[in-house]
Amino acid sequence: MKIKFILPALEEAKSPYWRPIKYSLFPPLGLATLASLCDDSDEIEVVDEHIEEINLNDEPDLVCIESYITNANRAYEIADFYRKRGIKVAIGGIHATSLPIEAKNHADTVLLGLGERSFPEFLKDFKEGNIKEFYEQGEVLLDNLPLPRRDLFKQEKYLVPNSMVFSRGCPNKCSFCYVSSFYKGGKSFFVYKVDRILKEIESMKGRHLYFLDDNIFADKKLSRQVFKEMRGMNRVFQGAITVDSILQDDTIDLAYEAGFRSAFIGFESINKQNLIQANKGSNIGKDYSKAIKKLDELGIMINGSFIFGLDSDTLDVFDRTTEWAVNSGITTATNHILTPYPGTGIFNKMDEDKRIITKDWRLYDTRHLVFNHPNITKEEMESGYNRAYKDFYRWRNIYKASKEHEELRMRLKHFTYAGAWKKFEPVWNFLIKNELLSKSRSSLVRTLK
Repeated sequence: MKIKFILPALEEAKSPYWRPIKYSLFPPLGLATLASLCDDSDEIEVVDEHIEEINLNDEPDLVCIESYITNANRAYEIADFYRKRGIKVAIGGIHATSLPIEAKNHADTVLLGLGERSFPEFLKDFKEGNIKEFYEQGEVLLDNLPLPRRDLFKQEKYLVPNSMVFSRGCPNKCSFCYVSSFYKGGKSFFVYKVDRILKEIESMKGRHLYFLDDNIFADKKLSRQVFKEMRGMNRVFQGAITVDSILQDDTIDLAYEAGFRSAFIGFESINKQNLIQANKGSNIGKDYSKAIKKLDELGIMINGSFIFGLDSDTLDVFDRTTEWAVNSGITTATNHILTPYPGTGIFNKMDEDKRIITKDWRLYDTRHLVFNHPNITKEEMESGYNRAYKDFYRWRNIYKASKEHEELRMRLKHFTYAGAWKKFEPVWNFLIKNELLSKSRSSLVRTLK
């Protein structure tokens, strides 16, 4: 049987603000995971529209599409095209799980939640000619799963082909988080066993790794075991952690010894009331400065995540946040306008209060204001968001932030990493178009280590 897995391009990947390097970082790990559950006799193809054109004139037996909110329209367009030709289509992913009835209008089957259990059941039914309209996630068991089919990736087209997870979901319940809509009314956090994690790490060539977990410290016992085993592997890795996890114990020290060199941290806001509104328990009452200092002393750079548009924000939030990030020595910033994703608690509350101003999912890209804010207009919000990015990445602020580090090595790492990430777009475009990204990986490792 010929099965085609497709990741449609996100809407923002088509905008004039598109940064090709941002969408050429990681291959579609979720689709490769599902591909590993297919029979050996199946002919499998994985297509990522961010890095290649989709051939819509082929004749697969089955098309499986992964949906996010800002690729939903494109996902439906692709699905409709294949179905008109009599080809069966299954849609899964976060958006389809959040709005299954909407997705079903464009698919023969909708796969809800994690697919490790439901996808094999669906494939069996498909081959027997008896598929259901919806497949529930069911009990999730990550034991004994095969490794993702990385051989299906066009690895030369990605900067970071070595991405993986050792957990699924997140134990936290932040009101704005899309993850909460994916695990409705049940367990929202699952982990692999240590041996399985180490096997996957060892299966990937090269020094650099990126753990895509929502929080690599979420299960401290597991992460500590993994980091202890990774010592001596000569790896360099990046991943997401929380503020409180830095301050609790010496897990961050173990991570550094294992090769942890760049942390994505959701600071979200420097306003305590906002953190309470967002139910960001891992940040409330925590000492940001102490956490940042600890990472700096170890030699771990920070990619700080910030959200504009929580209800306590006023017009000065953009400048205050940028100033704080620069003065704190944050290496890179990832800014967002608060976006109430369907299925989240914050969306349900805003929808009930008639605050949602559009349900055009193409605008739910964290760059547009899609609800009525009590203190900031749509124009002010979007202008402030763009200004905050521009100000943070001015050369003088990159230089100023780099000087906040205690040691010269961290100052140089900061300046090099931040400058290369945001200020050399033509270079990245050239590397991508000429399929030279793989040549840049050694430079990334040298900067991180």
